[in-house]
Amino acid sequence: MDESGAAPIAIAGLSHHTAHVSALEAFRFPDENELLRRGAERFKGILLIQTCNRVELIVQGEAASLSDFLQEQGRQGFFLYEGAEALRHLFLLASGIDSMIVGEDQIIGQLKKALAQAQSEETSSSLLELCINKAVHVGIEVRKRTEINRGAVSVGSAAVLLAESQLGSLQGRHILVIGSGEMGLLVAQALAAKKLTAMYVANRTYWRAKALAEKIGGKAVRLSELYHYITLSDVVISCTSAPHPIIHCKDLKEAMKARCWPVEGHPRPLILIDIAQPRDMEDGAEAIDGVRLFSIDNLRTINEETMSNRKAEAERAQQFIIKELALFFRQLNRKTADDILAALHTWAEAVRTRERDKAIARLGGSDERMAEIVDDLTRVLSKKLLTDATFAIRASAESGELEAAEALLRAITQGERFSCEPPSSREK
Repeated sequence: MDESGAAPIAIAGLSHHTAHVSALEAFRFPDENELLRRGAERFKGILLIQTCNRVELIVQGEAASLSDFLQEQGRQGFFLYEGAEALRHLFLLASGIDSMIVGEDQIIGQLKKALAQAQSEETSSSLLELCINKAVHVGIEVRKRTEINRGAVSVGSAAVLLAESQLGSLQGRHILVIGSGEMGLLVAQALAAKKLTAMYVANRTYWRAKALAEKIGGKAVRLSELYHYITLSDVVISCTSAPHPIIHCKDLKEAMKARCWPVEGHPRPLILIDIAQPRDMEDGAEAIDGVRLFSIDNLRTINEETMSNRKAEAERAQQFIIKELALFFRQLNRKTADDILAALHTWAEAVRTRERDKAIARLGGSDERMAEIVDDLTRVLSKKLLTDATFAIRASAESGELEAAEALLRAITQGERFSCEPPSSREK
């Protein structure tokens, strides 16, 4: 089946596959709603996905136009997909196959959130909603049918595995989690089974830190106490949504002085894992004596280790996605066929009612029974005359031959010579 005209959507952006955390940080859009409003002036629909390891724009429109739009926003070096390729990417994304931590579940919620935001800003479209909802359905089914999400299935749990790999074991350790949003919850849940001596939870809003701490048996702390608890901790995992660094080098240096061994004069090592986007750690933190700083980029090794166990599951997921794509292409083409047929029947109804009214007027127009007969006759004739054309247009559209379907429509309604070439190429 021809998939070339299946979906007039395009996707562009940057992800962990080709960009490091600094490039992703520079590519982000700080004012998401403003970007959506600007994009809505150019595209029939637009939505934005921004996570800790990807920034992607999805539009109903052409790839060339999306490329121009991103360049106007000062963005370069992005990938670009269109049509069937864009849909494949979207399905792989929802299934967790394209994620840094293969099989992670958070992308489902992130896609739903992106769609809800676009709907709230009135920048979505019925086609984008159809595509996102289908992708979410495929992602959920992949996780039901395979074990692709077995093991470390989030950036948060991968951060915990990274900390464990550095220390050998987290048992008996003191851990500070900064941030009580979705990622903070995932980190805390992953830590809850590690037999820690203490887990501290810090957040800008204290009551949210307290709510999370109560869930996992930890201790809530205020941001004003942050450096005191950094001094007490073996590991700090930071994952806030702050637009600027919250851990500053000057204050961190002071905190590290309080960790010094009495004899050696060097501070007790501190593992800092920054999985926020933008980053929570100020540049230069890694140069402070005793600090071992890790970022999202370091989580790639965790994915490589877990991926070997998921290759077979990913292949099973790929096969399911291929089948679902074929079904979805047919669904989209069927919708296109309905749109073309609606135009055909609207034209035919206009012709029918015009000629019916002329006939009734010539017959005098006073006999209601006669008018009903003429109306029924013209309706039946119109339906019968369009039966073969309707079948041909629907068959062409559903098999992906959209240009042929549209050419048939023009031939019938405008008297054009039948040709599968687009109108622009015929004019040349």
